[in-house]
Formats: sequence, structure tokens, C-alpha cells
Amino acid sequence: MLMRMSFQVALSAATLIMPLLLMAVEPGPMPDLVLTDHGRRVHFSGLLFDGHNDLPWEIRKNGQASFNQIDIATRQPQLHTDIPRLREGGLKAQFWSVYVPADTSTTGDSLIQTLEQIDIVDRMVKRYADVFEFASTADDVERIATAGKIACMMGIEGGHSIEGSLANLKRLYDRGCRYMTLTHSKTLPWADSATDDAQHDGLTEFGKEIVREMNRIGMLVDLSHVSPAVMKQAIKVSTAPILFSHSSAAAINDHPRNVPDDVLPLVAKNGGVVMVNFYSKFIVPTDQLESNESARGSIHDVVDHLEHIIRVAGIDHVGIGSDFDGVPSLPTGLEDVSKYPLITQALLNRGYSEADVHKVLGGNVLRALRGAEAAAVKRSR
Repeated sequence: MLMRMSFQVALSAATLIMPLLLMAVEPGPMPDLVLTDHGRRVHFSGLLFDGHNDLPWEIRKNGQASFNQIDIATRQPQLHTDIPRLREGGLKAQFWSVYVPADTSTTGDSLIQTLEQIDIVDRMVKRYADVFEFASTADDVERIATAGKIACMMGIEGGHSIEGSLANLKRLYDRGCRYMTLTHSKTLPWADSATDDAQHDGLTEFGKEIVREMNRIGMLVDLSHVSPAVMKQAIKVSTAPILFSHSSAAAINDHPRNVPDDVLPLVAKNGGVVMVNFYSKFIVPTDQLESNESARGSIHDVVDHLEHIIRVAGIDHVGIGSDFDGVPSLPTGLEDVSKYPLITQALLNRGYSEADVHKVLGGNVLRALRGAEAAAVKRSR
């Protein structure tokens, strides 16, 4: 009888205590990040090189393509990007997207609209010459950043921009474009998009020829927006490191715009880089967004994507591809370009070394850029 009562007492106590224990271990919201003096020093001593920013399209759409209408020398709260906040964020180099809608492939003006986007970036660099300077090579990027300016390159967002012409590809390279995303939202006659019906089971022979031509001229092959089959085939064809200019990890959020785990080791073997996108829809699983319309995720979710890619592909194969001014919602803590230093702080808080943080911020993409340049030199011999 005494033994039975002791057991019942113990069971009752356990019943009371167990919820308290579960409450103690149940994960709660991560604390807000505070930038320390050490974090600031590490961040600003690195080379922050963002893979994708859509400011040029915002200037075209909402500013009549004019910096008189939207003067980014002053704070522009309707945008994610302006010069004061770029300085606060410590940006050293940027691939400015010269995006034009995929629908221009049906209206026949993809190339001319892309050239107009390039003109916007040209005007920006000339107008704010004390802030920006065009870079043609990785060495230029380092030189310009050391001089205290932001090194500028451009990225073509979708192969529709070249209108099926290898000559147009070289023409856009000569205008300063240093990567091309093979597709955007629509499947092309030579490559399948991640967000459209597949028609070719990846790349056609002409699509593979485009990859080889990009290698020949020294343009990075960007695999954001493409189907998994295109990812794998392009990596196999490419003799230079590839790029995902603004994509995240599919294992954390199974969105078609993210990179599957079976592709990440191929990226590592190729020497490429996955530059993590900040868009809430790519960072936070869709069911969470649908159950809570205000859910945007946080900077901690973005760093989770960085860490997953580091675990699977390695520290040498991850970077930052924000998609600022190209997305409608962003995680808390990453609302605009002034917030980049908090990524550095988050990585330091998770135990990453200064050298590893600098790789993530820009060292890895700079190495990939050099790899594309080296492959072009080798093919020209």
C-alpha cells in the first residue's frame, strides 16, 4: 500500500512538472540582434558583395527612370536602397540587376528594354561618381572598394534578354554585365524555368552552347530561377564556377526558387556560390505564411539558410543575394540595406570566425568571379 501511494505521488508530481519542463525547452523567438563593436569591426573590414539588387527597375517603374524624380543621395523610405543606408550597411560591391519582365519575350523588345536598364545604371554611376564606380574584373572590385567607393557590376535577370543571340550576349557583357540568369519566370526555347512548365528536360543543345559561350567570354552562369534539371546540366557543362545570385535552401523551405540538397554538393565541386535571398516567401515555409499573414520571418531564418548551405556545400560556397527592391516583403531585422551588419553579428554569435564571415560577405563570390575570368583566359588560348 505504501509503495502504491509513493508511486501515485511520484506520478502526480511528474504530471505537474512535465509541462514546466516542456515549456523550458520549447524554442521561443530569438532575441533581437545587437551590433557589438567587434561585430562592427569585422563587418566593415570585410568586402560585402551583394549578388542581386533591383533598384534600377524601381527607378524605372516609380521614378520615370530619372534620379531627379528619386534622388538616392537622400533617404528614400519607399525603397530598400539609398546611398545613406548603403553607407550604414557597409556595402562594398553590388551586382545591380538589369531585369526586364519575361513577357518582353512575346513583345519582342527584351534586348532594347535591357539596354535601357543598363542606361539607368550608367546614369546612376555617373551622377553619384563619388559613391559608385564600374568594375570590369575582380581586381577592379578590390581596388574600388579599397578606395572607399561601391564597385558596380550588372547582372542580366533572364536569358530572354539576349533574344536567342550569342552576339547579344557578348554585347551585354561589353556593357558591363558579368552574370546572366539563364531563365526568369518563364521557360525559354532553350531552358526550363523553375516556375513554369518544363519543356526540354533541362537545357537544349543551344542552351548548353550559351553556357559554353558565357564561359568563353568570362560571364558567370547564374542558376537562380532555373529548374533543378537545368541546374545540374549547366553545372556539368560549365568549366567555370557557377552562381545562384539570389536563391536560398530548399531543405528549409521547399520553394521551387530554392536550391535542392542534391544540387548543393555539385555547386561545391564546381567551385560555385549560392547567394541567399532575403524574400520572406523563399525564407519561411509557405504554410507558416498562410497561417499568419503578418509572418515575415526574421534575420535568424535567413542565417539558418546560410548555415544549411554551409553544412551541405561548405563555407566556401555561400554568399549574400538580398533581392532588395525586388521583393514585397522582407524578414524583420533585414528591412533595408542598412541592416547588413546584423548578418555579420548573427554569424559571429553562432561561432563563425572572422575569416569565415568575410568569405560569406563577399570573399566567395569574388573567388567565383576570378574563376570565370580564368576560365575565359584558358578558353582563349
